[in-house]
Order: sequence, then structure tokens, then C-alpha cells
Amino acid sequence: MEANKPTTMMCTVVGVDHTCFSYRACSVCERTLPDDPSSLCRFCNLTAFPRTKRFFRILMSIASDTNVFTVICFDRVAKVLFGCSADEFFDFAKFHPFAAANASRILEGEMFKMTISKPKNGNAQHLRAVQVTPLRTGFQPAIVTLRELYGVRSS
Repeated sequence: MEANKPTTMMCTVVGVDHTCFSYRACSVCERTLPDDPSSLCRFCNLTAFPRTKRFFRILMSIASDTNVFTVICFDRVAKVLFGCSADEFFDFAKFHPFAAANASRILEGEMFKMTISKPKNGNAQHLRAVQVTPLRTGFQPAIVTLRELYGVRSS
């Protein structure tokens, strides 16, 4: 990978970390919040309307024809893989406890055209997936397959 230039490659998903797939953030300023549901944004100080939302943060291993990379997929890219918002997936996973592990299994082996870049933050450890395009004609986002698996109708 060149210094600060994004690289596009064909890759296969080798594994997905399903233990922590999202994080909470303030719905106004989008700053990260602790997972404690009672915590409020200290920057916005929203006591009258303390809304939060979830964003995807998916850690995965991908393999190209020459290398294996650990990349992190944030919300925009992860929505392509999952086919829903992080809030929707979180709510689905509350009622179906193995949904995250099954989503990981669903995505493993899928092939994508993926653009990855080095992180802009100097403290960050992993490459960022900035764009993803499924290569399989019959690709279905994880939530579609999970709904079929659990017999849940889409809302």
C-alpha cells in the first residue's frame, strides 16, 4: 500500500470480529459515548432530549491475492455489508442473541472490491475500508439472510 493513497483491491472476507460491532454516539454531535445507556453527551448536555444512536465499527480480516489485512469498517461501509443501520441490527441482535456471530459466518468467504486507506489518526491501529462493492451477483446483505434464518419478516 502506498503512503497516503487509498488502494482498491479484490479481496475475500476471512473473519469478522462479532464481539463488538457497534458503538453509541450522541445523535447531535456524533461524539462517542460509553455503552452505559444512562450516559449523556457532556458536550451537548442534552438533558431534555437525550437521544443516542449506534454506528457500526466492524473489525475484519480480509485476504487479497498477496496479503492478509486487518481492516476496520465504519458505518457507511458496514451498512453495505449488513443492509441496515447499526441501531436496527442492535435491536435485531437483542431478540436473536447469536445474530452477530451468524452475521460473521454469513460474511466469511464473500468476495468484495474494497478500497482501503491508512488511518488519518496517528494513534489508530488498523487500515480503514472506505468503499466496498460485493462481487457475487447474488449477494444479500447480512440482515436479509438473518431474517430468513430466524423467520423474521422485514419491517
